Amino acid sequence: MADREKKDNRKGLVLLHTGNGKGKSTAAFGQALRAAGQGMQVCIVQFIKGTWKTGEAKAFQTLSDRVEFHVKGSGFTWQEENKEKIIQTARDAFSFAKEKIMSDRYDMVVLDELTYLLSYGIVSEDEILELINSRPLRLHLVITGRNAGETLITAADLVSEVRMIKHPYEQGIKAQKGIEF
Repeated sequence: MADREKKDNRKGLVLLHTGNGKGKSTAAFGQALRAAGQGMQVCIVQFIKGTWKTGEAKAFQTLSDRVEFHVKGSGFTWQEENKEKIIQTARDAFSFAKEKIMSDRYDMVVLDELTYLLSYGIVSEDEILELINSRPLRLHLVITGRNAGETLITAADLVSEVRMIKHPYEQGIKAQKGIEF
């Protein structure tokens, strides 16, 4: 670890975007875009979203020399009957993310909607803290999702809470291309 610290004396930060408002993932993707624009290597792992083609997935394809974008979720909800499959998919995604983080190939890794794995008891806070503490020293880690616990908030260097004040869905307006996906 000391050699890596000498090679690049930057301290990697943990950025956490949480809260019940819309924009947590968007903020993380903006951070990834900024990092890629600075020549940094970025890896994004989405834990919840399914395999539909979102605007962000399409946009990051154009930056594939700097940004890897991985959709590892099944688009799951807890109304689905096969909970064991949902849990296994999420555990596999977490293992995949750990491999990417520990590879030391990236300057930034975004773990989009990771906090849901905590909320549903799929991953423990201890597992996430261990990952945060054992990551390469220079790696910036960006975490998003609702209901971040105090332990994760304490471990982060920057915490932003996105609060919903008003949303078009409340007026019956459905999700729109370029806004929600």
